[in-house]
Amino acid sequence: MAPNHPSLSFESRTEWLRGEGRAADVVMSSRVRLARNLAGCPFPHRGSRVHRQASLQLCRRAVVSAGLSPTLLWADLHQASPLERMLLVERHLISKHHSKSRPCGGPPGPGPDDPRGVAIALPDERVSVMVNEEDHLRIQVIRTGLALGECWREITEVDDRLEASLNYAFSPRFGYLTACPTNVGTGLRMSVMLHLPGLRLTGDIEKVKRAATDMNLAVRGFYGEGSDAAGDFYQLSNQTTLGKTERQVLDELESQIIPRVVEYERVARRMIATKRLAAVEDQVHRSLGILSHARLVSTEEAMQLLSHMRLGVVLGIIKHVDQAVVNHLMLLVQPAHLQKVLGREMDQDQRRVARADLLRAKIAR
Repeated sequence: MAPNHPSLSFESRTEWLRGEGRAADVVMSSRVRLARNLAGCPFPHRGSRVHRQASLQLCRRAVVSAGLSPTLLWADLHQASPLERMLLVERHLISKHHSKSRPCGGPPGPGPDDPRGVAIALPDERVSVMVNEEDHLRIQVIRTGLALGECWREITEVDDRLEASLNYAFSPRFGYLTACPTNVGTGLRMSVMLHLPGLRLTGDIEKVKRAATDMNLAVRGFYGEGSDAAGDFYQLSNQTTLGKTERQVLDELESQIIPRVVEYERVARRMIATKRLAAVEDQVHRSLGILSHARLVSTEEAMQLLSHMRLGVVLGIIKHVDQAVVNHLMLLVQPAHLQKVLGREMDQDQRRVARADLLRAKIAR
């Protein structure tokens, strides 16, 4: 990322980690994403490097001139280091696909030196726009708590501003045209990040996942497609948009499906707090003890321990730590953040030591 641009504050709490808003005890964040493509220009994976360079320049001009934020960070990902790209993945600002792509000279498709970028609205990182990912534009708005309606209203305004200077690929019959057929129509993806430790502890999490799949919803891990459910976090999103309006997708998720899952989780938490309180208190305090004293901690272990701690905060077992602090720690323990905050690159063993040091220091405050 070029030094003459504004930079991310790696230790700052992004909007989606604030731990506030509706149903924030269960819903960590809400995200709305729109996929858009340029008329007359091949999809990124179908075009040449020249095509991708042209679409990058066109989209960058439109994004920069759209007035999305008083302070806008633009990052040319093909010029960023692997660590910087991974940091953006950890902050949920770009996808893993956008970060890695394919090697130059390898199979068809974007490679590390192929033109692609991301625009990020600072300071809260609520709005971001990926350029030359699977589609020419992937517009995203992410907020704390259950806030799909607010995300939708904001992203509609962003989309309108960009469309004022860009000619989108649109079919009167099919709607917005996208690289993946499942996105054709509205190009819309709505998702929420859910913390579901109660359902895991009661053994009902698989039932909820199966029910979501039956309703044609995607259930993914902490970093979306292809990731695991680290720390009892699950991302729930719509899978198709063709044949549905944006309002239908929004109403189904925000007014019907997500509130139902939230209530299932709250019922599970009440049950374990009533019938298995000693066991839950033991798990929470054991986790707090490990976080406060351990000398070696992996990313996976840290996420699970912090999940227990977050549940303890919500249930009132832990009173001296704020939920937002726990949320933020879940970001700081990630590999790229850990290295960026400490100012040096480390191998896996060094990161385990550094992660334990950081957790002890933060929790002791």
